[in-house]
Amino acid sequence: MSVQFEEGTTLDRFLMDQLRDYPGATGQFVNLMQSIALAGKMISSRVNRVGLAGLLGSTGEVNVQGEFVQKLDRYANETFLRALEHRGHTCMVVSEEEGEVVLTPDKWHSGRYVVTVDPLDGSSNIDVNATIATIFGVYRRKSSEGGPAELADVLRPGRELVAAGYILYGSGTMLVLAIDRGVFGFSLDPTVGEFFLSHPSIVVPARGSIFSVNEGYAAEWGPGITRYVQSLKAPGTKYTARYIGSLAADFHRNLLKGGVFLYPATTTSPRGKLRLLYEANPLAYIIEKAGGAATNGRTPILEIRPGSIHHRVPLVIGGVDEVREATEQMKDDFAF
Repeated sequence: MSVQFEEGTTLDRFLMDQLRDYPGATGQFVNLMQSIALAGKMISSRVNRVGLAGLLGSTGEVNVQGEFVQKLDRYANETFLRALEHRGHTCMVVSEEEGEVVLTPDKWHSGRYVVTVDPLDGSSNIDVNATIATIFGVYRRKSSEGGPAELADVLRPGRELVAAGYILYGSGTMLVLAIDRGVFGFSLDPTVGEFFLSHPSIVVPARGSIFSVNEGYAAEWGPGITRYVQSLKAPGTKYTARYIGSLAADFHRNLLKGGVFLYPATTTSPRGKLRLLYEANPLAYIIEKAGGAATNGRTPILEIRPGSIHHRVPLVIGGVDEVREATEQMKDDFAF
């Protein structure tokens, strides 16, 4: 169904318009999204002057993922935790940068939502001024309100997400939000500090002309994914390779233009490297709402039940035709 929006629609107005469709809604979801947007604006401001703000380079620390923590990583993580824990909408946060779940303070135990977040995806690109992003997913809590949230509130399939999105920090700052009724893009106007609806009702083509994969790992791929990538490069296919090395940035380009992103299993990482809760699930939710698909090579991403908060998976995501063809090739490569 095509939905019409007035020119100049802000994110706040968009959210309030959605609220009217849900009689009895408390407004906590709107407050949650406002908090996420605020954190995105704060990070965007720092990204735009990262060299002047003393945020280039590593802190010298290593996070729970075994990755060096960039200064902007730490700032983004702290910004999101602070933005989410003090308005009563969120009871638990799962962050890439935290080894355990983060429960909000006691007085906010009544929060209805659990948020998963990669505060700064693609942070290896910070020092070279390439596009980076925040990725987030939102679940409605299952445990009873009034007490602390439980691990079962977040160790659940992505099919149970109620919203997901990402905020890109590049030539401009853009927030892409997926909800039940579709996928919508909002561009930040820094002169007024507001996100304005710029991409209503995003739909991904069933087949595009771009493939995104790090071929530096090709020697470690299974034969199925090797055949599939070779088929995309065959004469006459008209596919073009594009790879930034920032998951959300590569995904965003393919979402708008059509194509497929692949981060397959390898002999070194046979269960994959991308994190299910705060990378693969949110993007899979977005792509399905836009008409596409996402798989680990055998199972739709949104049907996988995580075994831990940092559960890892392979990922193939994009147009439905491309994901179907990749799945047919990959099904015997690795045991997940």
